[in-house]
Amino acid sequence: MMRHSEAGKEPFMAQPPVSSPSQEQRVEEFVASYQALRSEVGKIIVGHHDVVGHVLIGLFAGGHVLLEGVPGLGKTLLIKTLAESLDLSFSRIQFTPDLMPGDIIGTNIIVEDAQARKHFQFQRGPIFGHILLADEVNRATPKTQSALLEGMQEGAVTVSGAAHPLPAPFFVLATQNPIEMEGTYPLPEAQLDRFLLQIDVTYPDVLAERRMLFATTGTDERHLEPVLSAQELMSIQRLVRQIPVPDKVVDAILKFVRAARPGTGASEETDRFVAWGPGPRASQALMLAVRAKALIEGRLAPSVDDVLSLADPVLKHRMALTFAARAEGQDLGAIISRLVAQVG
Repeated sequence: MMRHSEAGKEPFMAQPPVSSPSQEQRVEEFVASYQALRSEVGKIIVGHHDVVGHVLIGLFAGGHVLLEGVPGLGKTLLIKTLAESLDLSFSRIQFTPDLMPGDIIGTNIIVEDAQARKHFQFQRGPIFGHILLADEVNRATPKTQSALLEGMQEGAVTVSGAAHPLPAPFFVLATQNPIEMEGTYPLPEAQLDRFLLQIDVTYPDVLAERRMLFATTGTDERHLEPVLSAQELMSIQRLVRQIPVPDKVVDAILKFVRAARPGTGASEETDRFVAWGPGPRASQALMLAVRAKALIEGRLAPSVDDVLSLADPVLKHRMALTFAARAEGQDLGAIISRLVAQVG
């Protein structure tokens, strides 16, 4: 996650669910902005209601999002549409095996001044934008992926020993294709952990696909109007962190995340089928995500139901199956669903 919104910088302690009238007004103003943003995105994106909602939860929580799905489901279009709906700079990088770290973060080039003296000057790469679309991120080599990792975690990149801060807010939306693995490089666990959410993009239902046919094959051109500026978005991200969290919600987060770790004795199924589970960053991510979800729905505090509904996108990419689990055809999503039932 980025520096200005790094989950680890906040001691997550329960707060009394008390709000001031000014905060209630800020929540109402945010809900109006959120609905306007959803309306703009809806001009282009048909269906995928939950996917759009989860992406916006990641945005308002100040985290990065990984979208996974087969080709042709509109992952890239969704990200480009969101970028156009926000008054933020946007960069797109098509990840390929021959992509180099300098193609992402930039490099020092030799320039000549008016006195014909030569010196190095840093040429910024496409990572220097508010919203970065990392398309098919798992096609780049580990060396190139590591260049993106520093920016995601630190909110800055280092070139020749000099740190260059990224614009704030900084939001990475990455896509990957789960079925075409030839010529790809699986993302390392450390980088997966930096994504606040992993969202599975599935096929649309028949009504959404029918609307999509008419919306995308006609002559109508849809123009989007920016809804939020960078400063407004950062103000919302601060508001998310001010949302009070009841003790029972904190307890549910801790209980659930710890139950997903093998060796704790909290779940026999976890001990048998999970090779490694989520760390403390998962608890922090879930805390931020439930706050953002409550805010989106106009509530002044999250509930246990928010924890359970966001468990899958927060934890799935932070866990791995054992060899025995894969041999038996176990699925992480199903294991998480059973943990949700157990905690709920």
